[in-house]
Amino acid sequence: MIITSTPFRISFVGGGTDFENFYRQYPGRVLTTTINKYIYLGLNPKFDQQIRLSYSKTENVPSFREVEHPIVKAALEEMGIERGIEITSVGDIPGAGTGLGSSSSFTVGLLNGLYSFLGQYAPPEVLAEKACQIEIEKVGSPIGKQDQYAAAFGGLNVITFNCDGKIDIEPIYLSPKIKEDFQNHLMLFYTGLQRPSNPILAEQRNNIDKKFEFLKNLSDLVPKFRDSLKKGEFKKLGELLHQNWLMKKELSSGISNPQIEEMYNAALEAGAWGGKILGAGGGGFLLLIVPPENQPKVKEVLNKYQITPFRFSETGSKIVFKS
Repeated sequence: MIITSTPFRISFVGGGTDFENFYRQYPGRVLTTTINKYIYLGLNPKFDQQIRLSYSKTENVPSFREVEHPIVKAALEEMGIERGIEITSVGDIPGAGTGLGSSSSFTVGLLNGLYSFLGQYAPPEVLAEKACQIEIEKVGSPIGKQDQYAAAFGGLNVITFNCDGKIDIEPIYLSPKIKEDFQNHLMLFYTGLQRPSNPILAEQRNNIDKKFEFLKNLSDLVPKFRDSLKKGEFKKLGELLHQNWLMKKELSSGISNPQIEEMYNAALEAGAWGGKILGAGGGGFLLLIVPPENQPKVKEVLNKYQITPFRFSETGSKIVFKS
């Protein structure tokens, strides 16, 4: 029996610049952190040599060729596992459509488990790149590459997507006080809306040429956010996050909606300094930067929405049990 634990992530600034048809022309950058919310996958040999999958549905099939789950099917084929395995998954937070990179966390965690199942070790860069190949090339998801690298490496990082295709991970080292204060300025609210991200992301990808200047500006926000973060300039971080949100909404028609706008404007009026919807948009989680003294008021005006406490996590996908 093997159990993997893979964190979800929060992306602060630069989202959307991790599409290859953008960063091949101008460096893409994102500033992201993994959090202490995880997806767990259990893998075990199946005595009857069938394949059994348990996620939001259950599958019992004779070989990977009959598997319906597109990521599992592609991963089993990629790893050369035709049959004889049982895979189950459970997450701390609902998976699809919440903006926490859950699909990529699932893929990275699955690959980590499959390598271990075969008696092999894969370093984070291998897990990340293999996950990108499976999600983008094999399954055809209209996504970028930040989520796979965030889930595989873990921690608080600037991820740079260079024009030559090379991807750099730059850890951000904060003093304990600034790191604690930063976490204490963050609030996360669940909108209650889960949306399919692919249509929004497909539109965003198709708009890259006409929205190119917006994307350049989003990429250029990342070093500004990093530098202000290292100095503990939290109000400035709120302003930059607000700028990021205004630009992000220009990338696709589905990123915001009246409910999200109502939530966000109410939070600003109650004292939030800035925020954004995580992930593709259209629902999921609203991230806010709020000074601690204003947080009770923000909680009050958003009291019909679930607040989700979280902490930063330091590590990416790992094997937490192997018998």
